[in-house]
Amino acid sequence: MQINDRVRALGDQAQWQLTEEFARIDTIAQENTQRVLAAFQKHRVADGYFAGTTGYGYDDLGRDKLDEIYADLFGTEAALVRIQFVNGTHAIACALFGALKSGDVLLSAVGAPYDTLLGVVGAVDKGPQVKAVLIQRSKGYSTRASLSVEEIGEMCRVIKGANPSAAILVDNCYGEFVETLEPTHVGADLVVGSLIKNPGGGLAPTGGYIAGRRDLVEGAAMRLTVPGIGGECGCTLGQNRLLYQGLFLAPHTVAQAVKTAVFAAKVMELLGYETQPHSSAVRRDIIQMIHMREPEALKKFCKGIQFGAPVDSYVTPEPWDMPGYDCQVIMAAGAFIQGASIELSADAPMREPYTVYLQGGLTFESGKLGVLLAVQELLGGSS
Repeated sequence: MQINDRVRALGDQAQWQLTEEFARIDTIAQENTQRVLAAFQKHRVADGYFAGTTGYGYDDLGRDKLDEIYADLFGTEAALVRIQFVNGTHAIACALFGALKSGDVLLSAVGAPYDTLLGVVGAVDKGPQVKAVLIQRSKGYSTRASLSVEEIGEMCRVIKGANPSAAILVDNCYGEFVETLEPTHVGADLVVGSLIKNPGGGLAPTGGYIAGRRDLVEGAAMRLTVPGIGGECGCTLGQNRLLYQGLFLAPHTVAQAVKTAVFAAKVMELLGYETQPHSSAVRRDIIQMIHMREPEALKKFCKGIQFGAPVDSYVTPEPWDMPGYDCQVIMAAGAFIQGASIELSADAPMREPYTVYLQGGLTFESGKLGVLLAVQELLGGSS
């Protein structure tokens, strides 16, 4: 791995200018780590909880105790943490189907939901009584700003004032542990996310979580399995240890990803690129947008990120027809866990303004190297 002197100097300049931002990120990580440790101690986590179950998964104490810990951390009545969720979209779909019946009206409060949810939601006519409201915390592939927990709380107050019976569901992907509160602390009825993003800490091999009002969690559990069984079944196949350890590491790992995003923003700003959020902005999730403006620059940046991966670093990413999207998508991701966006990755839809979405970084040191390699590729190679 060769990084030329010009690029290294650019990285040193960027990092030196980020002292205040990094200190703010570390303070949040410290508070969140204390919350997670307190929850582990409160629930008397023991080595016996790490044993897995097979078959039906009855009486899986580790699984059930992890549900309680998630409920505590999100300030909710109940939670459902399962490796049977294949991704965040699956968990969100279960939450929606648990909260809604055929013919009920769903309002998406921040515009169209993420691309892969469009097939789940479908198209419905406007109705007089909204049964559920979906709030997507992160920007997805849109160019709007991601929502802060405070902003979500204000939305919840407005929604409840207009329709007290509506259930408020928050797609929490990419946002967990970036702030010291979660949407369920400020009025959301349910939060949903993926374990191969923030809360899995880079160790969870698969799965998702749902936390919130008990009836909504139970409804989602019955969509994951079947009515009458709900969350009572679901073997863990020896994965409990990774789910617990990943959650324990999550506040620190998320901080590493946020630092990587802030560093990438600063470096690209020094090169004259437009970024969102700006490197000086308070973060709301781990995603960093960089407007590349033309397709070749986008491809070069993603190629450099792939060079910086610990897995498949020799691969050159190319745009392809990815299921669930309306245009080709390019993805750079050399991860230990396939698709784990808490690990350093960069992806983008191949459409104007050719914006790359960078996220992840298990350690800031490795994330920094990946960003510098992407910059070097963008500037014309190692010379």
